[in-house]
Order: sequence, then structure tokens, then C-alpha cells
Amino acid sequence: MTRSKAHITGRVWKFGDNVNTDAIIPGKYLVLNSSQDLAKHAFENLRPNFASQVIKGDIVVAGENFGCGSSREHAPLALKDNVGIVIARSFARIFFRNAIDIGLPVVECDTTEIEDGDILHVDLEKGNIYNETQKKEYTISPFPPFIRNIIEAGGLVPYIKNKEQLKSREARELETD
Repeated sequence: MTRSKAHITGRVWKFGDNVNTDAIIPGKYLVLNSSQDLAKHAFENLRPNFASQVIKGDIVVAGENFGCGSSREHAPLALKDNVGIVIARSFARIFFRNAIDIGLPVVECDTTEIEDGDILHVDLEKGNIYNETQKKEYTISPFPPFIRNIIEAGGLVPYIKNKEQLKSREARELETD
């Protein structure tokens, strides 16, 4: 559906607890490095129709400990191009960090009542999720400004490059004054 910097609307693909990185992207695809190539195999063994039916901006919802297992960056990278946000009751710490580092929003929320196929509107600025299908609202913690800036930049590397460009431009401006 839609994905902007702070507002995401999409259809839910619901998963359970302890979805590990091998379930997100099978190990045999670790030779692939582009998000587009990895996306073709996301959840291949868990939900074989995911890659062919996911619509850009759809939302992955899960239970506890999403992204457990290995620390491979390929797992969030396989989701980045098509998934607007991942919402789970909890995340494996390394998956959470890898997702933020590549600019994929991830938030913790009680997902018990959210169902597969529901339409969600997520407002990362206000810190809420509205379930259009069930007419329910959930509160989430808004990101701190530095994390929001990383996500808005498209990940940690673009964020740092942008900061360096800003510093360089500021230095040049000071020299010409």
C-alpha cells in the first residue's frame, strides 16, 4: 500500500513466535547481496506465496523474538524493498539493530489481536497503530530522533554520508564568509 517516512499503511502478513533469520531468508540465498534478489525468496519455506503476493508497503506482524538466530543482515534486507514495517511483540536484538541500520522500521507492540490480512495505519511520529479492519488503536513508543533520522535517510550508511556532506558544506560556507 503506502510507505512514507513516518506514515505506513499496508496489509498484514502475520507470523508467530520465534521466527528466525533462516525462516526469513533461507541460508542457501546468502550468496545474494541485493535486496531485490533476496526479496524474491523472503519467507520461502514458511509462507511460499509471500514473495509473489506481497505488495510494496505491506506489514509483517509477529509474536515474540522475531529475527532470532544468526546475525545475518540478509534477513532485514530481504524485507526492506517490499515491507513497510515489521511489528512484533519483541525482536532479537541483532535483528532489531540490523533493521534500523538498513532503514527498515521495526516497532514493538502487543500483536495478539492483529490478524493476517488486516489493514494497519502506522504513525511513527505520533506513536500509534490503527487497525482499520478491526477499528482498534494501539500505542507504540515513537522512535528517538536519531533513530528516526537514520530510518528517514534510508539507513545508517546514507545517514552518515549525509552528515558528512552537511559538515563539508558547512565548512565550505565558513571558508567563504
